[in-house]
Amino acid sequence: MSSRRARSKKLKRALQLKPPGTAPETLVADPAAPKPRITAIGYGGEGDCAHEERTLADSSEIREFRARHQRIWINVDGLGDADAIRAIGDEFGLHKLALEDVLSTRQRPKVDIFADHIFIVIREPMPVDGHFDTDQVSIFLGREFVITFQERQGDCLNPVRERIRGSRGRICAAGPDYLVYSIIDAVVDAYFPVLEAFGESLEALEDRAVERPNASIVHEIHGLKRDLLQIRRAVWPARESVGLLVRGESPLIHDDTRVYLRDAYDHLVQLIDMLENYRELGSDLMDIYLSSQSHRLNEVMKVLTVIATIFMPLSFIVGIYGMNFDTNHPLNMPELHWNFGYLFVWGIILLVGGGMLAWFYRRGWIGPGNWGPHSH
Repeated sequence: MSSRRARSKKLKRALQLKPPGTAPETLVADPAAPKPRITAIGYGGEGDCAHEERTLADSSEIREFRARHQRIWINVDGLGDADAIRAIGDEFGLHKLALEDVLSTRQRPKVDIFADHIFIVIREPMPVDGHFDTDQVSIFLGREFVITFQERQGDCLNPVRERIRGSRGRICAAGPDYLVYSIIDAVVDAYFPVLEAFGESLEALEDRAVERPNASIVHEIHGLKRDLLQIRRAVWPARESVGLLVRGESPLIHDDTRVYLRDAYDHLVQLIDMLENYRELGSDLMDIYLSSQSHRLNEVMKVLTVIATIFMPLSFIVGIYGMNFDTNHPLNMPELHWNFGYLFVWGIILLVGGGMLAWFYRRGWIGPGNWGPHSH
């Protein structure tokens, strides 16, 4: 199934679950979505950074885990249980509208600032069946907690977890706002290898469009352009969201963390520059393909025109000698009774054909410099 059809099916399913006009703060989970898998990391107390990391059986264990640690990171993989999501929201006092957006996985990247927590949506690159797609990562930042909700298991946040486990960098000593920065930075950095792969694919397509153009290139170009459009929809609003965190005045984000958020903002600007260059290259590729096809057609037409032009006088000659005349008439063609008449006609044919080829060559219409790699 193509990425476009998959997204369309996902949208139709979402509209069936929550039709237009549904009351706000209504939490409806997709029954086809994976059931929540809750993992918790407690850190920031005395001694080792990562005091505890465990998988919780259900949301009822969060309160006891939360009481034992100074700072915690709760990660939820799977959004198939609205009651579990609601229970987590009640435990941390999360706004119901934000929880509604968590379950509505069609959100664009954004930032909502509430009185005692901040809600952030960012989209993570997630290739599916050879096509590019994005998954929604919902982040809640509180004074002593960070909560992330993801659509499925498997993400790009393992480097962040490893830094906590190994007590490396500022992540242990800093507050939850720095952990949120680290999560955002990991998601942003995950786009760089994706775009580099797109760049390599575009370069390969460019070579094929020049050397071996065929109809399959058109489909590949359109596929790449659709994928680049998906990245654009995820990256452009993410830049606005991170910029809002940098410029905002929420006490949950400290000034020293804003410096790092500015670095994430710069990375998003770099991604946008790469993205626009690749999108422009993708558009140019179609022009290159059409130009190559036009050049190939011109070469074929040139060959056919040369062949037709050469055979026109030859057809005229054989047409004359192919007419039926009365051999006894005094005005009949004398060559019909000549022993060398057949060879004479062939000599004329070869002389005319060879003379025309020589003339075409001298005019520069044919020759090694005029036959491109696609002329055969």
